[in-house]
Amino acid sequence: MGVGGIGIWQLLIVLVIVMLLFGGKKLRNLGGDLGAGIKGFKKAMGDEMSKEDETAGTLESKKAGEVIDAEVTSKTEDKT
Repeated sequence: MGVGGIGIWQLLIVLVIVMLLFGGKKLRNLGGDLGAGIKGFKKAMGDEMSKEDETAGTLESKKAGEVIDAEVTSKTEDKT
């Protein structure tokens, strides 16, 4: 027995039927489109991971004792 109770011969018959229905050119184009989609997905996931790493790096540097110099001013004066 093969995968999930399907044997090699059944898989070959299904493959032949698919080839007859769609033809080689459409299947080749479909495979290329599928590959390009997967490549784009991996690239997007890698970009997202690198953005998260950059954000984590900036937060860690702030936690590590980085001093930020600032001055607070007020438009109203204190009346005492």
